[in-house]
Amino acid sequence: MPPHEPYAAPIARVVSFYETLSRESLSRLGEVYAGNAQFKDPFNEVVGTGPITAIFEAMFEQLQVPRFRVLDAVGDSRRACLVWVFEFQNPRLDGGRPQQIRGASWLEFDHEGRVTLHRDYWDAAEELYQKLPVVGALMRWLRRRIAH
Repeated sequence: MPPHEPYAAPIARVVSFYETLSRESLSRLGEVYAGNAQFKDPFNEVVGTGPITAIFEAMFEQLQVPRFRVLDAVGDSRRACLVWVFEFQNPRLDGGRPQQIRGASWLEFDHEGRVTLHRDYWDAAEELYQKLPVVGALMRWLRRRIAH
């Protein structure tokens, strides 16, 4: 995200939170998310800062060097869309080599600028399943069959 871009305060706060996300910074999640925030991605659908924190704690347990890079953000003080890359390593995927997932998030904010709705959009089939040895081979075969 170019540093000269003027973003509404809630967007800037979320971008900063994700780009500096660590085990330690998870304790600040309540500063960014409302207590009853809704979170949904291809694997999870939860409500509340406790369950959202648990998702990120599991991420830090299962993955090595997870990191979000926000490539672009559009919106205002009520809603925003972030385009991002999630980088990580997992010894069970591709020999532990660095991996990337590209996606976007739709966010809605309350009157205090905290996230009330967070919906992630990314293609689990292309970005994750296809990289698994057995499942990936099957998915590539299916795509070739469907294409012809």
